[in-house]
Amino acid sequence: MIVRRLRRVGALDPLGWASARPARSHRLRGLASVLLALPLVLGLIGLPANAPEVRGDQLSDARAQQAQLKKQAADQAAAIAQLQALQAGLATEIAQTRIQLNGVNADLQAVKTRIGRMTTRIYAVKYAYAGLIVQLSDLDEHLAQITAQEQQKQVELQARRDLLADHLRAAYDTNRTSLLESFLSGGTFTDLLTQMSYTIDIGEQDKALAEQIVRDQAVLAALHQNVLDTRTQTETLRVATDTQRAALASSLHDLKVAKAQLAKLQAQVARDLQHQNAAYATILRNKHDAAKALAAEAAAERRLTSRINQLIKEQTSRANIPSIYNGTLEWPMSGVVTQEFGCTGVPSEPPLGSCAHFHQGIDIAAPMYTPVRAAGDGTVVFAGPNPYDPYPKAWIVIIAHSTQLTTWYAHLDNGAHGIPVTAGQTVHAGDIVGYEGMTGRTTGPHLHWAVQLNDTFVNPRLFL
Repeated sequence: MIVRRLRRVGALDPLGWASARPARSHRLRGLASVLLALPLVLGLIGLPANAPEVRGDQLSDARAQQAQLKKQAADQAAAIAQLQALQAGLATEIAQTRIQLNGVNADLQAVKTRIGRMTTRIYAVKYAYAGLIVQLSDLDEHLAQITAQEQQKQVELQARRDLLADHLRAAYDTNRTSLLESFLSGGTFTDLLTQMSYTIDIGEQDKALAEQIVRDQAVLAALHQNVLDTRTQTETLRVATDTQRAALASSLHDLKVAKAQLAKLQAQVARDLQHQNAAYATILRNKHDAAKALAAEAAAERRLTSRINQLIKEQTSRANIPSIYNGTLEWPMSGVVTQEFGCTGVPSEPPLGSCAHFHQGIDIAAPMYTPVRAAGDGTVVFAGPNPYDPYPKAWIVIIAHSTQLTTWYAHLDNGAHGIPVTAGQTVHAGDIVGYEGMTGRTTGPHLHWAVQLNDTFVNPRLFL
């Protein structure tokens, strides 16, 4: 108190402070340094830094998130690729089915099988698409979480920066008033030691705080990168799901159209078969007559085949028929296939092998007098009514494409249009050889088209 009063009145200062203030400041700083070092030597201070609690695993967690995001991105790309492959396969299947349905004389059983496969593919696509939707939802949730983490870390970092700034300002203000000045201004030695201890402790805290800020910045940078990566990944997935949703909707529509078209064709075939079976039912009421009729048809066919073979030999000897046919066959007429080749439920067909009823050709229904065309290049070996048929006789054209391959066109019209070709005539694929009619044992206009290979009737579709 005495010293403070002397300074105020300008009395003689034993250390010369009043007369030389800069020297006084320099000496005070030097003395303060000695006094600051004194407690360390005496061991009077050395309190813990009490630094803020630091989670050292935050940066590791953020980097682990980055690694997880990369793996998720790879899995996501694989899932998208798988879905795209499924969609492409489905689109191809649907396109082929539509071509098959819109083509000439669709094989309805084959189309039905194909539609069954497409339906299975649709379920697979839906399942894969649902998986992408779940991934998108998870990414949206994850993005919200790490965005919140980033914002929280920004708040923590700013708070630590503000605290460090306050400490630096306080330290600056403290340095402007030396500890010795504080002691000489009235503090006790104990107060001086306490002040010194606090000053040194704050310095350790500031160092720890600064180190934590550095760590926070690294964590924040990693979190921010995670946010950017997740946002990019989310948008990529969102675009992919939108694209796949549109593709799936298109496939579902096309499949629905194909199913409706198939159902329409099946209904038409069912109506034609119903009329045909109704007419045959009259014959079948008398089983004896029915069996007799079937036997007569089979015998007529065998006898006609034998004659055709003889005619082919005659034409071959004249070099009119090649030994080998190079090429494929074409449909002789467009229409609705009412009966395929093979085992059938139509009772008017004769038995063969293990089948109670077997159809040895393909029946094509179309409007009356529809032109019937040659399925390939060849020589007409027979044209006219089957001489071995019981009444009513079917009018037939048979073309030899080689010594082993012939095509049969039965139930042709014999009226006003007649048959425009004769035996021995050379024809080319697409030439008109007759017109659809109702000759023979038939209930409606249709063409029975058959392919015979080495005296055995085979499925015509194998040659198309």
